[in-house]
Amino acid sequence: MTETVMELPTHPVTFEPVGHTLPVREGDTILAAALSHNFPLPHGCRTGTCGTCKARVLEGEVDHGDSDGCVLSAAERAQGYALLCQAKPRSALAIASSVVRENMDIPIVRLPCRVQQLERLAHDVMRIRLRLPARQRLKFLPGQYINIVMPGGIRRSLSMANSPQDEELVELHLRNYGGPFSTHVFNVLKENDLLRIEGPVGAFFVREQSAKPIIFVASGTGFAPIKAMIEHEASKGSGRPMNLYWGGRRPADLYLDALAKTWQEKYGVRYVPVVSEARAEDAWQGRTGFVHRAVMEDHPDLSGHQVYACGAPIVVQSARDDFINVCRLPETEFFADIFVSGGSKVRAAA
Repeated sequence: MTETVMELPTHPVTFEPVGHTLPVREGDTILAAALSHNFPLPHGCRTGTCGTCKARVLEGEVDHGDSDGCVLSAAERAQGYALLCQAKPRSALAIASSVVRENMDIPIVRLPCRVQQLERLAHDVMRIRLRLPARQRLKFLPGQYINIVMPGGIRRSLSMANSPQDEELVELHLRNYGGPFSTHVFNVLKENDLLRIEGPVGAFFVREQSAKPIIFVASGTGFAPIKAMIEHEASKGSGRPMNLYWGGRRPADLYLDALAKTWQEKYGVRYVPVVSEARAEDAWQGRTGFVHRAVMEDHPDLSGHQVYACGAPIVVQSARDDFINVCRLPETEFFADIFVSGGSKVRAAA
């Protein structure tokens, strides 16, 4: 007698605003199905601990699986949010996604890379330059990120800090917060070691269809993707006015301050460094306080601008709320990428 195996039903999952629909079996996670179809959903750990893949379910019902309450709160569930690396469809779904047309056409690739160079830019910031395999290139939009996959399943999301014109190398900036990956990089990793990467992922990049002046807001290693964006905009001669506000607790946190200063003369980028906790021994003569407040002082009316913000959650969220509610920035003109620690993503949002 032959035993009949019941096939689990398949549900259509539509990602908005692009309107792209994928078939997802009821027993599969939404992220796994999306990646199997090379659909570039933002993601990181794949275990439900980083929050990068958190998205809002607009229509339909999901099984939340093993979603951690610390990463996806009960209040967020009530608002319709889900971790797509854990959530499985129970019906047809519509999901609000940061994927837009520009990054849908860029394939996610998986490549082995050699460490070309390790350089300490500050006592707790490492610049990692990776050499791509011969005759292979990583196509990406400046501002996007890659996932580094370590032995044992450790994954870390880091933004590219270089322009795509650097075809043979990938530059990353990592702050050491004492986690497994940063501990490995600062204490074990050597030049010529092998790292495996996958990407690019994310919807944090300059919207080229606009001619509005740009304000970039960075905190800490949130400077990395903004560096890539500025250098790319300058290299293609976009002509858009650009302002960079970079904040840190101490002057040493602005680890490529000298480079940013050269952009003023080379590209016409207005650069404003801001330090929140300067000490007497720092002899700091520049702006102080919260970096987004410096933007508000200089630009009380942001109604005609675009803003790209990257860094710690408190910095990005404060900037978004105050720019929109106080400075009249249109909500659709604020683009952000939020870091948890050391350059690792919590989520990317447009």
